[in-house]
Amino acid sequence: MTGSLNSAQPYAVSLFRMVTGLLFACHGAASLFGVLGGAHGGGTIAAGTWPGWYAAAIQLVAGVLVLLGLGTRSAAFVASGSMAYAYFTVHQPASLWPLQNGGESSAMFCWAFLLLVFTGPGALALDGLFAGRADRVRAAGRPETVTA
Repeated sequence: MTGSLNSAQPYAVSLFRMVTGLLFACHGAASLFGVLGGAHGGGTIAAGTWPGWYAAAIQLVAGVLVLLGLGTRSAAFVASGSMAYAYFTVHQPASLWPLQNGGESSAMFCWAFLLLVFTGPGALALDGLFAGRADRVRAAGRPETVTA
């Protein structure tokens, strides 16, 4: 059974990455565009306001990149850092424990994205397509060109 689970691990990591990225992107879309219930129960965050609008932009962009598996480690690193910042500046001053200060989602997203920094995107990611193409071009001994 361990062998079967180990062989499925890259696909499980991909599924974890996709779900985490989708949920994160939904938070950003809700705050920026007012969809899915909007920011904090309705409406949007005013453009350019610190830190809310910038956090929402990071959530949307990093979430989509992680969902697609494109620049996964870098996007996950930025997303993890933004959630650590959110936890320690918004939630932690109210109370130490996430359950008491409402910071459960910030803490979970922070650690989930940090895990993706170390595991990578898994088997099903656009990173793998582009890395595979670059490896094939290098192996053929010719400069990489872009074709349509």
